[in-house]
Amino acid sequence: MKSIITLPATSEALVFDGEPSPAELEAIDREMPLIRAEVELLDARITVLDRTPSQLDAHRIRRARRRVLAARRELTNRAVAGSPEVA
Repeated sequence: MKSIITLPATSEALVFDGEPSPAELEAIDREMPLIRAEVELLDARITVLDRTPSQLDAHRIRRARRRVLAARRELTNRAVAGSPEVA
């Protein structure tokens, strides 16, 4: 049987402590409105899985879809506004 030798990490980039980095947390915070909108849409769809959607259910799903699209648009616009222009 061969033994496995572990080498010490030579760089901070190789060390993983299981926690998200500050940059990852910031990215999550930026995307949180989209995440919440997608969860709301998923919740609306789950609600009608076992029954025929009523008019109120259909309205809730449409409203949730619009919120997802608006959140995606806002996130994309912020990303485009923050990126350097290509000439």
